[in-house]
Amino acid sequence: MAWRESIEIPPLSHGNTPIPMASKVGNMLFTSGIFGRDPDTNELPESAEEQCANTLKNLARVLEKAGGKPGDVAQVSVYLKDNATRPLFNKPWVEMFPDEHSRPARHAHIVPGLAAAIQIAAIAVIEG
Repeated sequence: MAWRESIEIPPLSHGNTPIPMASKVGNMLFTSGIFGRDPDTNELPESAEEQCANTLKNLARVLEKAGGKPGDVAQVSVYLKDNATRPLFNKPWVEMFPDEHSRPARHAHIVPGLAAAIQIAAIAVIEG
């Protein structure tokens, strides 16, 4: 196995090729920007709530493809077009990371010019 591996999850793509959805280096996983596009159609839903849910569905797919799981995620950076979207992200966040004593670190940034309601980037340490 190569020391570094690009991770893709079709039909989703970063859009700015040749940038992969994620890069796995050893047991470390670093994602590129993950938007809230529908994981099956690559369409961007209109609602911020759906986009929030899809970001974590897409993160889960990246993790699975890399041999990881949600418990491997150490840190998530969240980029929001509008701060009002923050509470909409908490519901899928708690669903993906239900144990309040074992959640990744998280930091939100407000980016008014963002092309979607939300974008995330994550770092994970793949167990094993």
